Amino acid sequence: MIKQQASNEVIGLVQWTRVDLEMAKQSEQVLLKLNEEGYDAFWVGGCVRDELLGRDVDDMDITTSASPEQVMELFADCIPTGLQHGTVTVRSGRYYFEVTTFRTESEYKDNRRPSEVQFVKDIKEDLQRRDFTMNALAMDRRGTIVDPFGGQVDIREERVRCVGAASERFGEDALRMLRCVRFASVFDFSIAYNTWKGLMRQRDLLQHIAMERVRTEMVKMMAGPHPLRGLDLLLHSKILEYIKAPVQGSRFNRNLLLRIGELKDNDALLRWSLLLIAGQYKKDEADALLRKWTFSNDDRLRITGVLQFDELLKTVVQNDKDQVLLRSEWISAELTCGRQAAADWLKIQLILPAGNLLSASAEASYQAILANAAEWSRSMPVHELKDLHITGENVLGLLERKGGPWLGRLMKHLLRETAIGNIANQHEALTAEVKRVAADDQA
Repeated sequence: MIKQQASNEVIGLVQWTRVDLEMAKQSEQVLLKLNEEGYDAFWVGGCVRDELLGRDVDDMDITTSASPEQVMELFADCIPTGLQHGTVTVRSGRYYFEVTTFRTESEYKDNRRPSEVQFVKDIKEDLQRRDFTMNALAMDRRGTIVDPFGGQVDIREERVRCVGAASERFGEDALRMLRCVRFASVFDFSIAYNTWKGLMRQRDLLQHIAMERVRTEMVKMMAGPHPLRGLDLLLHSKILEYIKAPVQGSRFNRNLLLRIGELKDNDALLRWSLLLIAGQYKKDEADALLRKWTFSNDDRLRITGVLQFDELLKTVVQNDKDQVLLRSEWISAELTCGRQAAADWLKIQLILPAGNLLSASAEASYQAILANAAEWSRSMPVHELKDLHITGENVLGLLERKGGPWLGRLMKHLLRETAIGNIANQHEALTAEVKRVAADDQA
């Protein structure tokens, strides 16, 4: 895909087909300036790999024989983002590029971070430290690819393979085991035999890796085009049983896992909800796990909201109920968990096998919910307390009472009855209900 170009839209000597044209032009200006000063300079790693794969290129990293100090002398607009590792961020136009000096690494700490970095002059020495052959690729301004470890062949043959000995690469940085699975999943590649053997032998090293980094790899995998490929590799290797917040693969319902691929990649959080449902996680257990996995509050609440909704609805359908009662229970659950959780739950249920984890006696109620839930949600005149045409302050004034837990219970009662349609969302009707409830309490 990378080739010489003879059109009127020439960007130097290389035709990039998967890169923003202005970003490609500006990155080449950086390479050109380094070359003009006598330094070797290459695009490196993911941008070259993704261009060969026909995937969109989001950023363009550069590697050079120039030292960090020499890079900063050449470029006025730059940031010393990682001098100890040889990295300077250079601005060209409106784009920022990481420019890193050729280097080797040694004496890795905690199976993750190199404690010693040595700058070198040979691009092949730099590529030798990288994780997988597909990432150990560099390309100069003429379009010549430096590929000392057969990365282009592995890309063509759709294979993830470590640079050199897998035991050394995974020993240097145990996170590479999860990156291996993630690449195989996202690209739908196989894993080379010796690379897989090295992964299986060194799984216990994952206990040294921070959960934030584990989460990052898992999130990328689950948001990719082939999540089932990754989940199958994770379950087969059992590597998630070796991380700091372990997960046992034996608890997952494989029939439910198979449905994850039916959720599009823009529904990545729904994939997580379904994954946890397949793992038979309840809301509280899932919440604790996601906290350990360092998920953001927003993502954690979105994922577990579906599980909470699932628990409520499973309880509802265990007893035979007519549609009027089912509608009331659906609306109550939606008020408790939120509109987003209700919509997410319904979207997931529509792709699951009929009668998912339900007794035969509950099937009729379950199917009635699936058939009518969307309309029930649309019929709700209110969703939150702020939608009511009466406030807590109004209630206190009306009853001439001090606030307390009773007020919260009463407001929730008003919200539920109004959402169901038993009370009109009018100040007079709500006031009458407040008086009725107060009178019953005093009776």
